[in-house]
Amino acid sequence: MKKYLVIGNPVKHSLSPKLHNYWFKKNNIDAIYEKKLIKENDVEKLISEVRNKKLDGINVTVPFKQVVISYVDELSLEAKESQSVNTIFRKDNKILGHNTDISGFELAIRSKGYDIKNKKVFILGAGGVVPSIILGLKKMGVGKIFLSNRTHSKAIKLKEIFSDLEIIKWGEIAEFNMIINATSIGLNSNDEIKLNYSAIGSNKLFYDVIYNPKQTNFLVNAKKFGNQTENGKMMFIYQAHQSFTIWHKVMPKIDEETIKLLD
Repeated sequence: MKKYLVIGNPVKHSLSPKLHNYWFKKNNIDAIYEKKLIKENDVEKLISEVRNKKLDGINVTVPFKQVVISYVDELSLEAKESQSVNTIFRKDNKILGHNTDISGFELAIRSKGYDIKNKKVFILGAGGVVPSIILGLKKMGVGKIFLSNRTHSKAIKLKEIFSDLEIIKWGEIAEFNMIINATSIGLNSNDEIKLNYSAIGSNKLFYDVIYNPKQTNFLVNAKKFGNQTENGKMMFIYQAHQSFTIWHKVMPKIDEETIKLLD
């Protein structure tokens, strides 16, 4: 039986096992997928388990998407460009690090029918998934990206990679058409991002990378003021779909049953 893991800290909220194990069953694949809460010093050991064939693949979530880079043998073009890895696998006795977040985000936005072209987008956060979101936005022809992060130095580091980013102080608001919560604020039910929703107005798209819980306070408050809202569920499904296809050479179905599974 093949064995797969999602690693992170926190990882309790991850629905990856539920989705991958469902797809294993649907496609008659003899495998199991689990989640593992780890610390940074566990990363090397786990990747060596892929090398030694004790594990067949790993998905990586916060905060290890950059940490794992130094332990893999090769990076895909997407992983190099974003300096972020969320999918690890073995190929020709080498450990490869790949990024399916970029296309996962792009496919999620396109599936909603939202046109990013020439729009202003405001990103909250500068963590592991943010470079992938920036690259996805650029591929869709975004007009301008503003970014704000609680730790200002992390935002500045991103500007070194993406020079056209405009950095905004945490707590200040940029003028935008779409705002993305790419922080972990919202994983707990009492988490609140301090935003002046009435000043922001209506008819904006509020997008939260978090998909569990389905409705963060960020989205609940945005809806009250007449904004469109979307959580990270479809991004999560699309990025998982690509990991699954790479690992098993099988393209699982994304249908209503799959989507409802994660409700």
